[in-house]
Amino acid sequence: MRVTGEIKKGVVFIPFHFRECPANLLTNGALDPVSKIPEFKACAVKVEKMRGR
Repeated sequence: MRVTGEIKKGVVFIPFHFRECPANLLTNGALDPVSKIPEFKACAVKVEKMRGR
C-alpha cells in the first residue's frame, strides 16, 4: 500500500485488477437497474485507524 497526495481528499482507491486481491468482494453488490451491471466502481467506505498501530 502507498499513501499519496495525488488522490483527492475524501476519495479511496483500491486496485481491483489483481486476481490475488479480489477487491470486488468488498464493494457494493447492487446492480444497475437498466444494464444489470454490478456497481463495482463506486461505493461508500468507512476508514478507521487500526488499533495497536
